[in-house]
Amino acid sequence: MTSEIRVGLIGAGYIATWHADALMATPGVHIAAVCDLNEAAAKGLADGYGARAFSSIGDLIDAKCCDAVHILTPPHLHEAIAIQCLEAGLHVLVEKPVAESSSATRAIQTAAEAAGKHFHAGHNFLGLPSYSKMKAAMNAGDYGRISAAEITWALPLAPLRSGPFNLWLLREPRNLLLELGPHLVAFAHDLFGDIDVVFAEASKPTLLPGDDPRPQAFRILARAGGVDITITISMVETVDDRSVTLRGSSARARLDYAQDVLVVERENPSDLVINPLRKQLDLSRQHLWQGTKNAAIQLRSLNTRNPYGQSFLGMDAAIYGALAKGDAEPRWAGQSAVAVMQTLDDAINLLPADILTVKAPAVQTRTPKPTAMVIGGTGFIGRALTRRLVADGRDVRVLSRGKTGPFPDLPDNVETVGVSLHDLDGLTEAMKGMDVVFNLAKAMETTWADCLINDVGVATRIGMACEKAGVKRLVYTGTIASYDMSNAYSEITEDTGFPEDMTDRNLYARSKAECERQLMALHRERGLPLVIARPGIVVGAGGPLQHWGIGRWHGAGAVRIWGHGRNILPFVLNEDIADGLVRMIDAPVEGESFNLIGEPMLTARDYFDAIHEALGARIRVSPGNLTAFFASDAVKYALKKYALRRKGVIRPSLADWKSRAHFTPFVNAKPKEVLGWRPEANKAAFIEKAIKKANLIGC
Repeated sequence: MTSEIRVGLIGAGYIATWHADALMATPGVHIAAVCDLNEAAAKGLADGYGARAFSSIGDLIDAKCCDAVHILTPPHLHEAIAIQCLEAGLHVLVEKPVAESSSATRAIQTAAEAAGKHFHAGHNFLGLPSYSKMKAAMNAGDYGRISAAEITWALPLAPLRSGPFNLWLLREPRNLLLELGPHLVAFAHDLFGDIDVVFAEASKPTLLPGDDPRPQAFRILARAGGVDITITISMVETVDDRSVTLRGSSARARLDYAQDVLVVERENPSDLVINPLRKQLDLSRQHLWQGTKNAAIQLRSLNTRNPYGQSFLGMDAAIYGALAKGDAEPRWAGQSAVAVMQTLDDAINLLPADILTVKAPAVQTRTPKPTAMVIGGTGFIGRALTRRLVADGRDVRVLSRGKTGPFPDLPDNVETVGVSLHDLDGLTEAMKGMDVVFNLAKAMETTWADCLINDVGVATRIGMACEKAGVKRLVYTGTIASYDMSNAYSEITEDTGFPEDMTDRNLYARSKAECERQLMALHRERGLPLVIARPGIVVGAGGPLQHWGIGRWHGAGAVRIWGHGRNILPFVLNEDIADGLVRMIDAPVEGESFNLIGEPMLTARDYFDAIHEALGARIRVSPGNLTAFFASDAVKYALKKYALRRKGVIRPSLADWKSRAHFTPFVNAKPKEVLGWRPEANKAAFIEKAIKKANLIGC
């Protein structure tokens, strides 16, 4: 092996950036390659780290540019890729879950042993500084004899209620335990050794589209030596509690591994009056010190060393430090990965068979004959629109990255196809025979250059494909965020223009406005049969509790609303959006736009009061000073641009920040008059659909 270990990333999704940043900060390691089937994604990530881009694992192997790889693909692909890379002479680190079973994990370990290479599991939280401190103190006897441990993951999992529903973790009920369980079992195994599972249960089922239930909670009781272990997973809307608690004869230690905070509660020898005060003062001192320390780390690193990032840093430093000496780091070695997956298999085997059964798949009796295409059909609005089209008697072709969609109960009416939005010929072929194409796609990019490629470029390419395929109507969904909504003393109609200069607006608002401009140019110059819809703040079944159109959320229990929260917000039900979009198919409205805003009903404060009344959940609501947000953003802008030297950084204007509060009221007369659209006008009925039946809390 060379003096510097050359690492390749296989998979360029969300988690890849965390791995890449940690590797960049690890001594003796160099990021040499990024591989992804999506060439644009591979190149985009590779360019940021000075690496080579590949779209084929075989090509990456043949290039002989790597000594090790991190496998960051969906879990069902891990086993085959890991074995392929090991047999090619590469060390592998596999993101959790390392495989879908213990037998598959053993197969990877066997391949590693045969190749004389090392296999590590991506159980990153074992790399946290505070966890290492906790383990060392336990082994030193500082906590006394440990009798019990409670290991918890309590954090809302939004996809369970609002999608996307085609993720691997939602394909089968067991996948939820396989996705989150490795973190918790890895803690238990590393602390106590071999684990004997004695009980397992799954609870709090929620229905995915097609009435397919998934558990939102798991509880596992186990033993390791003389230690009783309780593992709890909760994915409903709850206060974040990701913790490891050790109960010993001398102390109780609690690690908040989401915040990298370790607090130890001990008895003291003071008398009965002073004892409780001294105990609480000691806990207060620890909390103050931990909070100050972490704040200092964040300030000093300009928020680049948060606890999650530090867990990857600790993992990589340990693994590659050992690997440079030709060894495997035991905490993450293949044998530990096998033990973790065996424990999860043992727990799954104790769950009732009916809990693990996928209920929804229906038998197809005919092949769909679609006349409507929905791009972005797996999203919140797209799901409601697709089901509405089917209810109206149309078959639908849904364009998706994957091969499956959230319509398992509609096999006769909905087909899901995977076509790249960057492939003009593929889009054109997929659109042949379509009367209407709905483009609900959006790209949440971080630079204007990426917006031009992945949002504006995609929107215009879809428009061109519609032309080539002879589509009769293209309905494009823009956003009301493109308007200047900072003035409470005016009003917005479809005749209201976007600001002339959008360079000081947030990238989403600016990009969607540019998409509209380009598409309207195609309509005027080439006759593109275009209609534009701009939905308001969309709520209803399948929507999230933590809606960022209302405010900045801090977990499920606290929100800082945009502005004072006393102005009426442009809420609209998802089912009403679907109705408005469907009405645009045949109406003589080519070249026009419609703001789909519901009837004026609720302020932000009214909305949260309604949640309290309807669901019994009081959310802590604070007003957000938009000028303070703007000033804070200016400081962040300066730090990113001048201290971190990041390219393409933007600074939204004060008007942009005020627009988030939706101060300017909308007039929704046009869609009602021209389309015959009738959004829900009854306040009680609106609250029933938007809140009571929306499954916002999950329990």
